[in-house]
Amino acid sequence: VDNRISAKAATGAPPQGRTAVAQAKLAYEQFAQRFTGARWDALAARGARPQRPLWASTSTKNPAYPDTMYIDQLIGPHTVNTLPEAAVTAFLDHGTLARTIDHALDEAREHLLALAQAGVDLADVTDQLEREGVSAFAKSFVEVLATLAAKPDVG
Repeated sequence: VDNRISAKAATGAPPQGRTAVAQAKLAYEQFAQRFTGARWDALAARGARPQRPLWASTSTKNPAYPDTMYIDQLIGPHTVNTLPEAAVTAFLDHGTLARTIDHALDEAREHLLALAQAGVDLADVTDQLEREGVSAFAKSFVEVLATLAAKPDVG
């Protein structure tokens, strides 16, 4: 998204580095709405448990951003965050432990609206990331199979 924001700078695009957190905060808001209320209470009484939101790949890829940026802003109940060891170390060293996932929701909505108004198509970004992600996982899977095939049969 940052690349697309940069390309649209003349159109009044919003600041870079905020889209992922904005989307996650609004997704969490939907999660919280879905798993509260009379309908949910009836399901929970019968043993239902919520499917928790998973924040994956939350280490910061852009060195211009704080290394705990995504971790610090996605803390909330009933969530799971997958972190590489370096991100855990950074958070333990200088991260901020506070409930943040459901703060600044209006800012998140404003950011996504500003993206749309600037002509940044999040659906297209999602499609591109999905294609690239599936391709990367498929490539890794083929590499694992090749590694296993090259090992001698010890059984």
